[in-house]
Amino acid sequence: MKAELAIGLDNGTQGTKCVVYDPEARRVLASAYAPHSLIENDAGRREQEPREWIEAATKVLRQCLSAKGVKPGRVAAIGVSGQQHGCVALDKDGAVLRPAKLWCDTETVEECDIITARAGGRERVVAAIGNSVAAGFTASKVLWLKRHEPALYERLATVLLPHDYLNFWLTGERRTEAGDASGTAYFDVRRRCWSEELLRAIEPDGRLTGCLPEVIASDEVIGTLRPELAREFGLPADVIVATGGGDNMMAAIGTGNVTPGVVTASLGTSGTIYAHADRPIVDPSGELAAFCSSTGGWLPLVCTMNVTVATEQARQLLGLGLAEFDAEVAKAPAGAEGLLLLPYFNGERTPPLPRARASFSGLSSANCTRPNFCRAAMEGATLGLRYGLEVLRRQGIEANEIRLVGGGAKSAIWRRIVAGVFGTTVVCPAAPEAGAMGAAIQALWCLAKRNGHPVPLADLTARHVTLDETTRVAPDAGEARRYNEIYARYLQLNDALAPLSR
Repeated sequence: MKAELAIGLDNGTQGTKCVVYDPEARRVLASAYAPHSLIENDAGRREQEPREWIEAATKVLRQCLSAKGVKPGRVAAIGVSGQQHGCVALDKDGAVLRPAKLWCDTETVEECDIITARAGGRERVVAAIGNSVAAGFTASKVLWLKRHEPALYERLATVLLPHDYLNFWLTGERRTEAGDASGTAYFDVRRRCWSEELLRAIEPDGRLTGCLPEVIASDEVIGTLRPELAREFGLPADVIVATGGGDNMMAAIGTGNVTPGVVTASLGTSGTIYAHADRPIVDPSGELAAFCSSTGGWLPLVCTMNVTVATEQARQLLGLGLAEFDAEVAKAPAGAEGLLLLPYFNGERTPPLPRARASFSGLSSANCTRPNFCRAAMEGATLGLRYGLEVLRRQGIEANEIRLVGGGAKSAIWRRIVAGVFGTTVVCPAAPEAGAMGAAIQALWCLAKRNGHPVPLADLTARHVTLDETTRVAPDAGEARRYNEIYARYLQLNDALAPLSR
């Protein structure tokens, strides 16, 4: 029997990544990346053209499948990871109606308030679906389309998430799974089904229910690759496409976060921190996202909207390369000599301040230096994520170590700062692309079940997820105490400025 390969595709905000994984050799045979562009304005609009996702996916697939050592005829399964919460609106023929509003779009804040009010208030919403209607979630984007572009809304036949849309491109099937669906704010995470109550708060006539994809189990198969794509890429006709899931759900698999006790934190454009749970964990305040996982369990998660956003803004303003920026950060002491950043460049989801803006505080003639400015940017993004960690801790979720992923995790100085701010040991997985790797592992899981040889997902992650011990950092006790003091100041500053953002 031929050894089988799995492909993982990861559609992120900045670009699409692809890996070809050989499970027998336990190594990535090829990887590729293609960037996306962003449509934005000062009103909070953050959108992308779905055709760019297809163009990027096509490019990286071709690059990987033509790489040395990769035999396309051995590919048996494809898994897709996608940025969560995006709204892809299709007409009856499956054509895209307009650019997709993304997770970081805050143009729909008014629609969040409208849906929440129609559904009976925040407490009622959390009771109905386990989550609040947070800025960035899909529900408000659908209502925004109805209110602002009614002619397009009348043509709406299907609403898909980004990873669902890529699966639709690959297979022609309109299906989804509970993990990514739970980030829409119209999905009941306890019962794992669409919420008629929230859907009617968006569209009272009930029309939206017919616009949603079928929800299938996470270990099922969406379908087989469309014949024309199989021919285009030189792949076998029977390649299966797994359910896939949201980028956080796939990164959880890619970091081995599929059983209780493991915590993953992502230092990407946004910041996320999450853990596996065997039951729904619902936060009455709504700050914790009570997501389902893409493993059949649940994935309590907190998202902050500004992580590498903050460091990239500072780096580009100062005209520094990545290595130069890290070097400047390392020159400054913990706390940047009193300079502090609230990193709300894109508004903020946690705490819920979608209209907030970033601000530096504590500037003086003595501390206004390039190293302090760079350090404050990195620390501010990390302190924002610490807020998310405290939300998890309030729900009884703790970890002896945190597995770091995302572009920021590649920085040694940032890993040290995270260890100090969190007061916890951090380590990175050996495979740098956790989302794409998780999608490939999930594809193997679905393939095994389809072939009549089901295997526990935890067994697969134990075999295929390894940690890079050279990245492990334990917190320095002195720095951890210092960062506890800085975090207290961060909360005070946030509380003082929050009323200006509401």
